Amino acid sequence: MNRTLPHQKKSFLSKGSLKNSLIILSIFLVISRLVSKPTPSPSTVSNIKNLDRILVKKNHRLPVIAVIGENQYTELTDFVIPYAILKRSNVAKVYALAPVTGEMKLFPTLSIGIQTSLTDFDLLHPEGSDIVIVPALHHSENKTIIQWIQNQSQKGATIVGICDGVWTLGYAGLLKDQRATGHWYSLDGLQKTFPTTIWQKNKRYVQNQNTITTTGVTASIPISIALVETLAGRKKANEVAIEIGISDWGAHHQTDVFGFDWKHYLVAAKNMSFVWNHETAGINLYEGIDEISLALVADSFSRTFKSKAKTIGNHKVRSKAGIIFHPEIEDPNQVNFEFEIPSHKKPVSIFLNSLFEMETRYGRDTFEFVTNQLEFPIQTFCQENECAK
Repeated sequence: MNRTLPHQKKSFLSKGSLKNSLIILSIFLVISRLVSKPTPSPSTVSNIKNLDRILVKKNHRLPVIAVIGENQYTELTDFVIPYAILKRSNVAKVYALAPVTGEMKLFPTLSIGIQTSLTDFDLLHPEGSDIVIVPALHHSENKTIIQWIQNQSQKGATIVGICDGVWTLGYAGLLKDQRATGHWYSLDGLQKTFPTTIWQKNKRYVQNQNTITTTGVTASIPISIALVETLAGRKKANEVAIEIGISDWGAHHQTDVFGFDWKHYLVAAKNMSFVWNHETAGINLYEGIDEISLALVADSFSRTFKSKAKTIGNHKVRSKAGIIFHPEIEDPNQVNFEFEIPSHKKPVSIFLNSLFEMETRYGRDTFEFVTNQLEFPIQTFCQENECAK
């Protein structure tokens, strides 16, 4: 290093050359910082604010959130997980809604009881909700639900489409000239049906003004925690994430790693055809059962085309978040095997155990067939978290 003192430099540097040298040095330092700046990894991306602020009505002491489905059929995980995470976080007043009270059939399995209808909610909150969560619906053009979410949007609510719930948002006209995403399998159809929407890949969820859309099924976990974060702060969101069993709820995603090839179609056809080998996976219901674990396990085992999960019990039970689950089988002898939902384990750990159990029972191709349907990035997840079999 040149140790010449500043007053000595004046004897052999002109003012002009000194100025030029300083400019070059400054440019060099800026470039060095840019080049040496580390690329955010999944673990550091989660430190970035994931969602912009969501407006909450001034007369709401707590944000009002409506999770809405149709009585027949609503996707199990899309509905249960956002409701459970937001309800258990205690950061909002959360309602489970359907056009009418009574049973809500979920697909690919299970059923729950709905205690608040759309009309009931409108009487309780004529000013409207702050957030509406729309899961995948069997009838995505359900006129009653479309009109209701249109009214909620006009009253200032942010409308969140989980997985194929994006179809309902599209039919409601909420995605015109907006950025959005959806389940990898649906993107081609979405682009053709809603050509004015800017469809994005490689984002687990996309926020655009007063709409949010997500990728497939398991994106219900990170978007729910991201909503907790924007409503109550990062500390609270981190507490919820630890309880669930994840460390990162950022929007980063790799859409192109998902897809079906010939072996997945072959195993699906084989599993569906060999009906004599079909199995029933029984899940024992109990008061206070973790509905997040229940939804993930039941959804997974019911997507193999070889098995279906059913709840065992002789009466309805209320889950940890207050969802009423209906038993489907009374006699445990009617199931081929049982999968337990222990109360002391975290939901994601139980979910992973169910996937590994599935791989052991039905093989790797079925395992991949299911994780692709769920759009669950298991390889990336297991690189960042412990996934012991």
